[in-house]
Amino acid sequence: MNNRMTSVLAVVVAVSVLLGMSMFTVDQREKSLVFQLGEIKEVITEPGLYFKWPLIQNVRTFDNRILTLDDPDTERFITSEKKNVLVDSFVKWRILDLKQYYVSVQGDEARARTRLAQTVNAALREEFGKRTVHDVVSGEREKIIELVRGKVDDDAKKIGVEIVDVRLKRVELPAEVSESVYRRMDAERKSVASELRSQGFSDGEKIRAEADKEREIIVANAYKDAQRVKGEGDRKASAVYAQAFSENAEFYSFYRSLEAYRAGFKGKNDVMVLEPGSEFFRYFKNPGKGGR
Repeated sequence: MNNRMTSVLAVVVAVSVLLGMSMFTVDQREKSLVFQLGEIKEVITEPGLYFKWPLIQNVRTFDNRILTLDDPDTERFITSEKKNVLVDSFVKWRILDLKQYYVSVQGDEARARTRLAQTVNAALREEFGKRTVHDVVSGEREKIIELVRGKVDDDAKKIGVEIVDVRLKRVELPAEVSESVYRRMDAERKSVASELRSQGFSDGEKIRAEADKEREIIVANAYKDAQRVKGEGDRKASAVYAQAFSENAEFYSFYRSLEAYRAGFKGKNDVMVLEPGSEFFRYFKNPGKGGR
């Protein structure tokens, strides 16, 4: 009886062990390869519970998430001007074709990273060598990223990898180059500022000359108008005087004499030397009849 129970227990244990060895799960963050006697039998990309033949089949799992290749070392590239620039970059990638990935790099993530790093370095070196410092720093930075992403993605597909993104974190000049570049930029800015000041002075002189010309024209026109108005006034005054004289010549003569007396005796210290019989004093002799 005991031997029978022992045998049953042994069979149950063996079946449990074999069942445990035949079951495996695939997480949603993973992909799996099922091998049979060293050859790829199946590629599993969906999460869930799966079965395999124990002893003759084995399973390897791989990360299905987006991975990051971020080299801590700064790379030095040469531009078309033969100037060095320091570049920090990173790559986002993931396994696209698991079978091709395993065949190409034996499923070794370190080998895949090395391959991608070499491809990115070569693509960046080629693109930077075609452009100036200004282009790689700001002018064509986005264009460089797009071109590098395309080249790296084409090469990455050969090992079953998809490139999600390529980014340049930093592009700057080495310390020994930065100072000379900054000096040149400072000289260029000063030259532009000097040219703008010179142009501004020239424009200012032109504006002032135009303003002076306009002022002279306005003053001349105003003087002409004033003289015209004055002449018109003198004409009307002469006409009034002439009309008054024609209506009463004696009164007009008397009035003019009074005006002459007022002007002649205006100052206390004024001295006039005249003959007693001068025409000037005729209204003093006989004011009633004009001195006659």
